[in-house]
Amino acid sequence: MILSASEISRRLSDGDLVIRDYSSACQQPASYDLRAADDAVLQRGACTLVPSIERVELPADIAGTLRCRSSYARRGVLLGGGFVDPGFRGQLTLCLTNCGPKNIPLCRGDRVVQMILYCVQNGDRLYSGKYLDSRGVVEG
Repeated sequence: MILSASEISRRLSDGDLVIRDYSSACQQPASYDLRAADDAVLQRGACTLVPSIERVELPADIAGTLRCRSSYARRGVLLGGGFVDPGFRGQLTLCLTNCGPKNIPLCRGDRVVQMILYCVQNGDRLYSGKYLDSRGVVEG
């Protein structure tokens, strides 16, 4: 089940879901738009790593998928990776590859990626990998 805007808001209010630097302008009907934390230029033909402004903390019963916003996809931007396990805490590193014909400027605060949140039934394991509590860009 995908979490709706009202369910995301309720879970944020309850405190079990955390999105630090939350902006109501980024809340969509069934997703939340993540913003770029840094200015960057998405060079044609290259992958650029950009951290999200938001720091997220997912409880055991929520997972997320990341999708490139269509306004960037229409210009040829692809998002690499895109799953956020229950228990993840930290900033997300957005892996953006520009397959379009032109360099694309990216400004701090631009909404680049949608995070879709899902309920996880019987969630009993939490993420404990190397990206836990990440800050800024974390390279693989």
